[in-house]
Amino acid sequence: MNEEAQMCLDEAKEGMESALLHLDKELQKIRAGKANPQMLEGIMFDYYGAMTPIEQAANINTPDPRQIVVQPWDKSILGEIEKAILNANLGFNPKNEGEVLRISVPPLTEERRLELVKKAKGEAENTRISIRNTRRTANDLAKSLEKDGLPEDESKKAQDMIQELTNEYIKKVDEMVEAKEKDVMTV
Repeated sequence: MNEEAQMCLDEAKEGMESALLHLDKELQKIRAGKANPQMLEGIMFDYYGAMTPIEQAANINTPDPRQIVVQPWDKSILGEIEKAILNANLGFNPKNEGEVLRISVPPLTEERRLELVKKAKGEAENTRISIRNTRRTANDLAKSLEKDGLPEDESKKAQDMIQELTNEYIKKVDEMVEAKEKDVMTV
C-alpha cells in the first residue's frame, strides 16, 4: 500500500479511536449504583463569570460506596456547585453542610436502571454514527486521491481496509455497551 492510501487508513483509525475514547468517558459517567467521583466529571458551574468543571475547583471523594463528598477550595462557591449538580439532572440531591456537599447515591430502581441502559445505548449509537462519519471522510479522501493519480486498485484496497477497520470499531462499541448494560443491570 502506498503512502497516500496509508494516510487515509491512519486518519480513519485516529478518528475511530477518538470516538471510542469519548464513548468510554461517557459510559463512565453512567453510574451503576456505586458512588464514583467521575459521576460529577464535566459538570460546569459559574466560577466568578467563567464556566469551570467542578473537579477543577474542589476535591471529590467517595468515603463509602453510597456517598460522594465535594469539598471546594473556596467555600463561597458551595452554592454554585450545588446548583450545577442539581441542574445536571443526575438524580442527585446534594446536602449543603456549610463546608462540604454530601451526595447520597441512592440505590438504583429497576426503572432507573433501564433508563441508564437506554442512555448507554444512545451514547453507543452516537459513537457508531461518529465512526461511520469517519469512514465516509476517509473513503472520500481515498476517492479524491484516486482522481489525483492514485491507482484505482490502491484506492479500492484502502477503502476495503477502512471498512474492515469500521467493522472492528463498531464491534468494540457493541462490546463496551454490552459490558456497561450488564454492570448497570446487576443488582
